[in-house]
Amino acid sequence: MTEVYDYMRLLYAHIGTPYCPICGSPVKRQSIDEIVDTIVEKGKVKDKLLILSPVVRDKKGTHKNLFINLIKKGFVRVRVDGEILYLEDEINLDKNKKHNIEVVIDRLIIKDDSEFLTRLTDGIENSIGLSEGRVIANINGIDHSYSENFTCPNHEDLQMPDINPRLFSFNAPYGACPECNGLGKKLEVDENKLIIDENKSILEGGIYIPGAASSRGYVWTIFSAMAKAFKIDLDKPFKKLTKKEKELIFYGSKGKKFKVNYSGREFSYNGMKTFEGIVKNLERRYYETNSESMKEEIENKYMVRRICNKCHGNRLRDEVLSILINGKNIMEVSFLSIKESLEFFKKLKLTPKEEKIAKEILKEIKERLNFMINVGLDYLSLARETRTLSGGESQRIRLATQIGSGLTGVLYVLDEPSIGLHQRDNDKLLQTLNRLKELGNTLIVVEHDEDTMMQADYIFDLGPGAGKFGGDIVAKGTPKQVMRSKKSLTGKYLKGEIKIEIPKKRRKFEETIELLGASGNNLKNIDVKIPLGVMTSITGVSGSGKSTLINQTLYPILFNKLNKGKLYPLEYKEIKGLEQLNKVIDINQSPIGRTPRSNTATYTKMFDDIRGIFAETREAKFRGYQKGRFSFNVKGGRCEACQGAGIIKIEMNFLPDVYVECEVCKGKRYNRETLEIEYKGKNIAEVLDMSVGEAYEFFNKIPSLERKLKVLIDVGLDYIKLGQPATTLSGGEAQRIKLATELSKMSRGHTIYILDEPTTGLHFEDIRKLLEVLNRLVEKGNTVIIIEHNLDVVKTTDYVIDIGPEGGDGGGEIISVGTPEEVAKSKISYTGKYLKRLLKKEI
Repeated sequence: MTEVYDYMRLLYAHIGTPYCPICGSPVKRQSIDEIVDTIVEKGKVKDKLLILSPVVRDKKGTHKNLFINLIKKGFVRVRVDGEILYLEDEINLDKNKKHNIEVVIDRLIIKDDSEFLTRLTDGIENSIGLSEGRVIANINGIDHSYSENFTCPNHEDLQMPDINPRLFSFNAPYGACPECNGLGKKLEVDENKLIIDENKSILEGGIYIPGAASSRGYVWTIFSAMAKAFKIDLDKPFKKLTKKEKELIFYGSKGKKFKVNYSGREFSYNGMKTFEGIVKNLERRYYETNSESMKEEIENKYMVRRICNKCHGNRLRDEVLSILINGKNIMEVSFLSIKESLEFFKKLKLTPKEEKIAKEILKEIKERLNFMINVGLDYLSLARETRTLSGGESQRIRLATQIGSGLTGVLYVLDEPSIGLHQRDNDKLLQTLNRLKELGNTLIVVEHDEDTMMQADYIFDLGPGAGKFGGDIVAKGTPKQVMRSKKSLTGKYLKGEIKIEIPKKRRKFEETIELLGASGNNLKNIDVKIPLGVMTSITGVSGSGKSTLINQTLYPILFNKLNKGKLYPLEYKEIKGLEQLNKVIDINQSPIGRTPRSNTATYTKMFDDIRGIFAETREAKFRGYQKGRFSFNVKGGRCEACQGAGIIKIEMNFLPDVYVECEVCKGKRYNRETLEIEYKGKNIAEVLDMSVGEAYEFFNKIPSLERKLKVLIDVGLDYIKLGQPATTLSGGEAQRIKLATELSKMSRGHTIYILDEPTTGLHFEDIRKLLEVLNRLVEKGNTVIIIEHNLDVVKTTDYVIDIGPEGGDGGGEIISVGTPEEVAKSKISYTGKYLKRLLKKEI
């Protein structure tokens, strides 16, 4: 995104030094003149010199055709397996043995005159032309190998490719790892995900066998025949099967055949078969199917992304990775944090020639790295995949790129650039935005961050509410003018007239869970105690290790132990104190569905109740319509032209897919007959088109719906529509829908809820509502853990765990723990510094 890697490719292509990937020896290419000079230096006058062209290296065969061609070209002698032979004599070689064959180009006596040099040069040129750049100089019986290609002196057959920028691209086959095609990872079926219950036998359903739903089916017949042939006991608990038996089940019989006798309704088979293996079978299904839903199901349920075994995640060929600058290959530099990579480029030790070549390239690289550091991205690595970046990180990278361009007179539109930023990093971002402005540009920033608003030259405040209750300009002007507006809720918060209150009393706790020896990613083998029955915020600068600790270590551990799941936590030693807990729920910002058929009503299970209400109407009963008639996922009541989606996807091949409204149902999803059924004067399409607030009034006498709708209103989602496709919801909206769904359930307490930056995209007032909801969860006897930068949230939590002090390798330690007031006293905590300022202002 920043073009830094493109400049690095250029740098490595021009000043990188190739080494042998096998032995590590420097690999050099020599010109003909350099080869001549080297031979003259090695030999002495009157030494015997034989110029040989190596045309065959370790290849089986009689090589008759080669000898015939050499005779036609006028050559007289060859050296075969170390012995000089005449081509005119019949040379019989064992076709089953490997042979080395060199053509004798010339025989010389070393002299100190120009005639010898001319003849030597001609001989080397002839040898190179015959053997693709290689020559052997045998001086007094000792071979010396040379090449005008990049060749290792210890491994002559290793040919290094020509070094150019294209070689360092993992998007082209020229330099990409052939095993993973430059991805660094491979999507594979995880055999552990196929095990349903290792304590059960295969006959009891201990493992998932694709396609073997029926014990009389063809797939099961093959599987049971394989088990019989290889004497695998299907009644034995799966965990008691031998490693070899499990290998057979997962990866197949590897060509070994067995007898299969099948007789079915549609066809019969009687003969010999091989068994593919259930892992291989699922992988084949995944890569061969054209069905997106099948791909999604297999990937989500049974597959994992594993580091490529060949390149170990480095994405490039071994030959490319052995090209070094100051001891590091291009991917080693890419995996450094941006801050560390800048230090690497600053401290490069180059020759005068290399400095001249690299000067402009290094200038571009350093400038771009500095821009990214200035927008708070020093903790990222250059190798970080774009798809793993948060929206805020992606936006700040694009921002850094724009600053680097030095353009003026440009209108920049930024959507919440402060997302995911610690207050310290937000200060850096604001400096960068001001720098862009000072260059002569105009910035329009959609933002909820107080500091950003206070530094703005002009504010437009929209409202007064959300959805149909918004859309007006409530206030405009400088921050001071907006603060004076009586209509502006934003102004009242900026002025301090309304604020998110600090609790008068912090909750006390007795029980904790204790995670010991967490050392994944940048965590420094830390031990951490997390209190139960209270709300805890996990803080720290961007990249300090918050997500590593909670999302990648703690949550998978809890999910496996409490929810009996199968996730893979990062490294840790031990966890204590789970006796008081029943389950863990991760309320993240991933979509609530991947298709337009998924929506708020379906996710919260309200749609089941709504369909039931329509099925109970007099007209529906008269027509014999059941609950399923009002589903847009099955045939019957839905519009078949769009299969209940309301929109039709048009695939554009090389362009993004385009969605257009269905011309038959006009986006209503249902057929005409279904839409004739009404409840309180509304058909089901009209109900789905209601906002949550409208639906709350409409269904106010139906407790099950009223309860769910009320919670959605409580989390600030009264404006979204019941049937709004999941694909159009923001991450923050999806997270709050999940939160509302959990809140509407009858909780028994003893649950841990984990939320990652739930305030993303929220106004002060929405944050206040969210905190009320989260406190209700805690009051029911649950534990809430929030990864958060927003100090309005941090100041209201009962306990703070601050990680840092910096991002990347400079983080990963517990800096401070305690109440917000206790953390505010820390002299080494960046969070504490900003908390102290906030608490002092509000007390």
